[in-house]
Amino acid sequence: MISLKNVTLRRGSKVLLNSASVTLNPGEKVGLVGRNGAGKSTLFGLLNGSLHEDGGDYSIPKQWRMAQVAQDMPETEESATDFVVAGDTRLMAAQQEVDAAEASEDGMRMAEAYIALHDAGAHDAEARAQALILGLGFRVSELYQPVNSFSGGWRMRLQLARALMCPSDLLLLDEPTNHLDLDALVWLEAWLKRYAGTLIVISHDREFLDAITGVTLHIDNTRLVRYGGNYSKFEDMRAEQMELQQAALAKQADKIAHLKKFIDRFKAKASKAKQAQSRVKALERMEKIAPVLADAEFTFEFQEPLNLPNPMLSLVEVSIGYPPPEDAPAGTPPTTIVRGINRSVQAGQRIGILGANGQGKSTLVKTIARDLQALHGEVTEGKGLNIGYFAQQELDVLRPQDTPLEHMIRLAKDTIAAGRSGYVAGREQDLRNFLGTFNFSGDMVKQAVGTMSGGEKARLVLCMLVWQRPNLLLLDEPTNHLDLATREALSVALNEFEGTVMLVSHDRALLRSVCDEFWLVSRGGISPFDGDLDDYQRYLLEEAKRSRDEAAGGR
Repeated sequence: MISLKNVTLRRGSKVLLNSASVTLNPGEKVGLVGRNGAGKSTLFGLLNGSLHEDGGDYSIPKQWRMAQVAQDMPETEESATDFVVAGDTRLMAAQQEVDAAEASEDGMRMAEAYIALHDAGAHDAEARAQALILGLGFRVSELYQPVNSFSGGWRMRLQLARALMCPSDLLLLDEPTNHLDLDALVWLEAWLKRYAGTLIVISHDREFLDAITGVTLHIDNTRLVRYGGNYSKFEDMRAEQMELQQAALAKQADKIAHLKKFIDRFKAKASKAKQAQSRVKALERMEKIAPVLADAEFTFEFQEPLNLPNPMLSLVEVSIGYPPPEDAPAGTPPTTIVRGINRSVQAGQRIGILGANGQGKSTLVKTIARDLQALHGEVTEGKGLNIGYFAQQELDVLRPQDTPLEHMIRLAKDTIAAGRSGYVAGREQDLRNFLGTFNFSGDMVKQAVGTMSGGEKARLVLCMLVWQRPNLLLLDEPTNHLDLATREALSVALNEFEGTVMLVSHDRALLRSVCDEFWLVSRGGISPFDGDLDDYQRYLLEEAKRSRDEAAGGR
């Protein structure tokens, strides 16, 4: 078992753990939670041996094998399959012994080496690696492509597959879902449920934690507090504890009343559709854990839209995809991903966009956001449509050398130059004040964005989005760098938003609490999905099985 007794851990002069004690038993699946900066990744450093305790006693069984996802971006020209196979350290050691034995020409040593190689699973290593790669969303045609031919997000998926390939007694996962779509996430959950070793995972995805963990370890004010149960159970128990602290609750009464008010409003509006009922249940859960939400250090809200065109937009016989590359021969046709779209978007709709990886979810959002032109058909926008777009790669658009204040000043100038009306603050102090509502205060407004964390960058993008006062929000994976408290703040803000929301996300808690209906992008078309997210997860697992069967038949 893993044991910490009165452990003190520091990063520089900051004390992250002070006389912290906890015991984790073999085979337990543990969710490690706490505010940003509380010390979660530092604790991982202690567990993996890269850091040592500054005080107290820490022990872990010496014979335990450990696996974790490497954070470096691999540049190798190895194939995806070979790269993942190499993650099996036992197999690689056995192969090295075979090579050494053959070089020694020692018959007995060679025989023993071949037996050890077989016991290490050499006969099915490639098949095991490819099952991991396909499960994480790659296509069969990509199994032998060079690792360095993939984008950063896909290379990180290969690093995850490599960690899962490694035989281990302890598996450490730090935000494993950040680069995954919902279909890959559902597959990963199923894999981790079968994992026999001890698992410790840092994640800001509550449903992921709920599905795979049975213990929650909370870093709270430099202490480690162990809770029996998944994340929702932890929240329930913590909310009960906080309710006992009447003084603290009195200060939070206004925020709790505000939460309950909008929950009651949506309960009254909900139809009998499964999606709407699922959303009501999610909102009722927020009401139950109101003390925890009210304790969060960050909340925000969207400005009321200046107008609400209805319909917001309509798509008639629209085909979407990508134009041919600039260096393509003349006459090369565009790549069409989805055809024959006939949909309209009404004022006040809350649409979740579902679909397996590569089916065209982001392409649809980019087309509506005007980043891509429709290849065919007609996209008609309502008069006064003002789109607020959070792209998957939005953080890459920020200028690393510029400060939050410089980003806001440039946004204000661009908005005025474009003649768009909205929340226009003319003075620098107004922009500073607005940044302050997103926890950018004091010297932070003049800190280079490149030195900020992913969560802080995401908060800045949200700040810029809110400032533009949109009436249609297009959100493509907005939670990738947000902690649990900020995700809850986003959920509350979206529920209070008076405009229209179109959301692509692998965060099922966000989808459940925000969306009243779903569109399914699948097999070259778009259709309403008549079901809730539980139905969709079953659909994804069936689709994954179908794809594996097709792949097996083609090999």
